Amino acid sequence: MKKQLLEVQFHNQEDPKSYFDIVKIEELLKRDLDHDISRNHLVKFYIIFFVYEGQGYHTIDFTDYNYNKGTVLLVKKNQIHKFFRSPNVKGYLLVFTEEFIIGHLNRMEALKSMQLFNDSLNFSKIEFNSAEEFSDFTILIKHLESEYKNKDDFSLGITRSVLHIVITKLFRIKSNSGQTAGERKYVSQFLSFQKLVEEDCFKSRKVQYYVKKLGVSAKTLNNIVNEVVNNSAKAFIDETTILRIKRLLISTEHSIKEIAYMSGFNDPANFFKYFKKFTGSSPEVFRQAH
Repeated sequence: MKKQLLEVQFHNQEDPKSYFDIVKIEELLKRDLDHDISRNHLVKFYIIFFVYEGQGYHTIDFTDYNYNKGTVLLVKKNQIHKFFRSPNVKGYLLVFTEEFIIGHLNRMEALKSMQLFNDSLNFSKIEFNSAEEFSDFTILIKHLESEYKNKDDFSLGITRSVLHIVITKLFRIKSNSGQTAGERKYVSQFLSFQKLVEEDCFKSRKVQYYVKKLGVSAKTLNNIVNEVVNNSAKAFIDETTILRIKRLLISTEHSIKEIAYMSGFNDPANFFKYFKKFTGSSPEVFRQAH
């Protein structure tokens, strides 16, 4: 079937070989692009969305986030998002692929950096805790912009290093606010479970399936998930399944019946009940709304 949802690949027009770009939000909103950024689109890269003036809204995976001065929003690879055209907003988008991070850091440090964007481990929205914290972060972003424009033999390495500092600063802010699960026990085990659920949730929504795959007991798996994201294993499986169904509903022209079968339901009526139970609306109403 023909896809309705646009998938936006990373592309730096000024430096096609680069895996990083920094863009002013106010300039992006005025650009004549080949796609409408105010409509849902899926990105194949990571975005740090930093606002230093104005206010507005931004949608990430069907959730609307309001922002104002001092807000940071995080968009990870393969998430769906859209812009609202706010005339008074000023800020920066730090846009990059995982290659930009992995090419600079050792594997463990790179994986830790990418966890900042894991919306199951961390919130997608960050607010600074003080004026000093906001000022320090703004200076860091301005330095990143200046270094990125320098384009000498040292600028790429410094840009990578400053971006790593930016990510680490955001980790600190989240940690100080109690918004991160990164330091909790069982994070690595949870990440294995999360990856498996994202790959296989259309094959099975039963906890026992994942228990066998991971080689742990149901009690242990529930303890792992509860410790990291304060949820049960079954609830996490259902949340992931619903998100994937939502993406199919707005990114393809498949019929509701076809999506029901693709999602692992033998009976479209059960698919309808399942979706409405967790979203409050029918699949068709959700599709029309988005």
